Amino acid sequence: MKHYSMAKTALLRRLSDVDFRLLRVFRAVVACGGVSAAELELNISRSTISRHLTDLEFRLGSRLCHRGPAGFSLTEEGERIHTAALQLFSAIHEFQAEVDETNKDLAGHLSIAFFDKNTTNPSVKLPEAIREFERIAPKVKIEIYVEPINIVETGVLNGRHQIGIVPMHKTSDNLEYYDLYSESMYLYCGKHHTLFSNSDTDIAREEVQKQKYAGFPFHSPNMMASHDWKLKRRAIVNDEDALATLILSGRYIGFLPDHMARKFVDSGEMRALRPDIYNYLSNHSAIVRKVPKMSKRVEKLLDCLRNAHNQ
Repeated sequence: MKHYSMAKTALLRRLSDVDFRLLRVFRAVVACGGVSAAELELNISRSTISRHLTDLEFRLGSRLCHRGPAGFSLTEEGERIHTAALQLFSAIHEFQAEVDETNKDLAGHLSIAFFDKNTTNPSVKLPEAIREFERIAPKVKIEIYVEPINIVETGVLNGRHQIGIVPMHKTSDNLEYYDLYSESMYLYCGKHHTLFSNSDTDIAREEVQKQKYAGFPFHSPNMMASHDWKLKRRAIVNDEDALATLILSGRYIGFLPDHMARKFVDSGEMRALRPDIYNYLSNHSAIVRKVPKMSKRVEKLLDCLRNAHNQ
């Protein structure tokens, strides 16, 4: 333990290139969910990754994660170090953004995060916006993440993502919102569900309320709709693919965008339940932090997004 304490004190005094490299490996392992999954991401062997993690633990003087046959998980100290590492790399990105601004050059890194299915929605013009942005800023390295709504918002607030695209449900005083597109949401069941063969006239609200409902555990239009219609959540999902899987099982009902459910409806695997009642419009917006001021590349991409969706 004495050696660990000395190592931790030394690291706190001065971060070296070695420490940054080890922290990047640690960040990748956490993002991938384990050493094996990070092997392809980092393009180094599992034994090398494990050695890097061990070196980082020694330099920090703390056990960061459990890894082995039982799976991968972070320790309490590992959770804190991971959060601090994300903040550190976010600060580095912000510094790079300031340098790019000084150089008046549209270059560097830009991270975009959005929630779930976009490619099947004809109202989404993200590919068009990216095509135009790449034309005017070819030196910018773009990273795209698909994450739950709350993770997208947190990522934008802490600087991990520069732009997020989320369904509107509540607003934060620390974010700016820019309307982009909408999607129609309906309540679906699978062909093996007890209500699938019933006509809409035979389906009462009380009967729908008795069914097992699958939905999101975080604040969202999905959660608000389930509360409004008194649906009983019996399963939790974090994305719409998982939700569709539960609906197709025939044991659960849940809300999906009509553009995503269309192929299942056309093939007879799903149907909407009382679409005259159980429907809502989900409006999606781009979000950016109010402070600090957005960089030129973020401003340019935001312009491309707004122009593509307002044509």
